Amino acid sequence: MLPINAKIFKAYDIRGIYGEDFDNELAFLLGQAFVALREQDSDYNPQVQLEIAVACDMRLSSPLLKDNLIRGLVTAGAKVIDLGMVATPTFYFAVGKNNYAGGIIVSASHNPKEWNGFKMVRRGGRPVSGETGIEFLKEKILENKFMPKKQVGQVVTLENTLDEEINFALSQVDLKKIKPLKIVADAANSMGATYLTKLFSHLPQCQLTPLNFNLDGTFPAHEADPLKEENLTQLKHAILNNRADLGIATDGDGDRIFFVDNQGETIPPAIIRGLLAKLFLQDKPGAKIGYDVRPGKITIDLIKEAGGIPVVTRVGHSLIKEQMLKEDLFFAGESSGHFYLNTEYGCFEYPSIMILKLLVEFSEIQEPIGQYVNRYKKYYSSGEINREVDNKETVFEKIKKSFSDGEINTPDGVSVTYPNYWFNVRGSNTEEKVRLNLEAIDETTMKNKTAEILKIIES
Repeated sequence: MLPINAKIFKAYDIRGIYGEDFDNELAFLLGQAFVALREQDSDYNPQVQLEIAVACDMRLSSPLLKDNLIRGLVTAGAKVIDLGMVATPTFYFAVGKNNYAGGIIVSASHNPKEWNGFKMVRRGGRPVSGETGIEFLKEKILENKFMPKKQVGQVVTLENTLDEEINFALSQVDLKKIKPLKIVADAANSMGATYLTKLFSHLPQCQLTPLNFNLDGTFPAHEADPLKEENLTQLKHAILNNRADLGIATDGDGDRIFFVDNQGETIPPAIIRGLLAKLFLQDKPGAKIGYDVRPGKITIDLIKEAGGIPVVTRVGHSLIKEQMLKEDLFFAGESSGHFYLNTEYGCFEYPSIMILKLLVEFSEIQEPIGQYVNRYKKYYSSGEINREVDNKETVFEKIKKSFSDGEINTPDGVSVTYPNYWFNVRGSNTEEKVRLNLEAIDETTMKNKTAEILKIIES
């Protein structure tokens, strides 16, 4: 057994370099530890066998890790529902719809091919984070003192999950409202290809040009991280060459989604989030809508215009989902391309629903999508700027002192608001780094204030 690097236990998942930070034995131990975690939860009934869903992505190491994970779960007495190779949203949907006690998917999301990891959820797709279970799992795994169960579990296979997920998504819109659109989608040889293929098979009026839809854990085309503009180059060229109306890009495990307009310009996630908020508020007027602390004021503008209640959240999928459940938020979106919906099946990412909602919206406008989107580009953004620091807390104190005359909030790092600009400085969960995001009403203010804050961070 390879010694386990304790740093793989992150705030939202377990993730590291396969064969260097961990090996297959970790998956086996995780299976046993996860059963122990669920057995100490308040909803555990010792008279009812735990049903745990398991899935994986297309990474080369994923199938073997999944097999060892199943071995650990079964050894601990659980009934395992093997979903096979599916996207993370499909996995969440299966756990929620079938009311399983929990689930684990083997995936390292957008990380390079050498990486792999695990995302864990409780009943209803509720995430297991550092604060709500990952530290417990870490202790149990590193201790490695599991007692064998008198009765081992069993494994059953479930194959129709994707169809059920897509059918649910299709039920959320009037498909007749979607006009013929030319769409290019880049799945980066990753799991988004599974639901994109299935979804567009129900939309014969749309012409889909698929890029990199063959599943390949070596990522031959490019990195599976659409947040990096260089990974959208092929998609943008194809949009222009095909004179397409819209481009779609997904990440490694398919839970993040990005959109590119007909001019080959990335549509800022803050605008997508605001448009989706407006659309979901038509379904649930006056609902609470979440947005993360990274500046994206257009989202707030659109929520208020549509009669919703904007609610700021911390960054990170598990933290946002927990807040949505606690405060009854209907929809929330992150600047990183995560878009969440709170439904009867659970609160998590529903990319297929997001696509359909936007296709309906874009079908109703009388102008090209790029022209339509441009009206919402009201603010100037610095983008996310990372800096290594000696001490994150010291940086936060300097920011609060230097900008004490602004409106200061501290839900995640430090957010400061002035009439003509606003920004957030937050810390990395894994490194001594801080991340600056700033927005302003004009480009000069954006550049000047970004430089001023960076000088303070670096001093």
